[in-house]
Amino acid sequence: MRHRAVARRAGLPLASTTYYFSCLDDLIASAVSHVGMLEVAQLRARVAGLSRRRRGPETTADVLVDLLVGDESGPRLTEQLISRYERYIACARLPALRDIQRRNLRQRVDAVAEAIERSGRSVRLELVSALICAVDGAVVSALVDDQQNARDVARATVIDIIDVLAPFDQRPVQI
Repeated sequence: MRHRAVARRAGLPLASTTYYFSCLDDLIASAVSHVGMLEVAQLRARVAGLSRRRRGPETTADVLVDLLVGDESGPRLTEQLISRYERYIACARLPALRDIQRRNLRQRVDAVAEAIERSGRSVRLELVSALICAVDGAVVSALVDDQQNARDVARATVIDIIDVLAPFDQRPVQI
């Protein structure tokens, strides 16, 4: 990536990117932070609108796949997912981005934990992280295989593991 390519894609003069961002790493860090904040805000808003009720494995899987993968399909979703995982790789390559990504991941874990709790299930944050990693791995695998749908693969993964990682809470559901 170069300043010139970013400016061209954004429809801005080259001077705009070089004036506001002293180096390419600053521009990348700002972009990763901005997109991560947008994703987390959307995730939180969707979780806030989620009703509190006991959900079985299939319904819980549907909720979590909508939250973690997206609720649409097709080329637009594929591009969003590829962008997400490219940001992960960029953070692995650029140490300055790691704190940004770790913060986004913690917020993602917290939001998913709340969604699981709203589904009448027990929540352990370290297991929520494992669930998210399993979904991310399934999605990346599906993105590599043109014959698989990322949402379908993620849903099957969640159904297989949800009762183990987040069993039903035995306490009464609070409304």
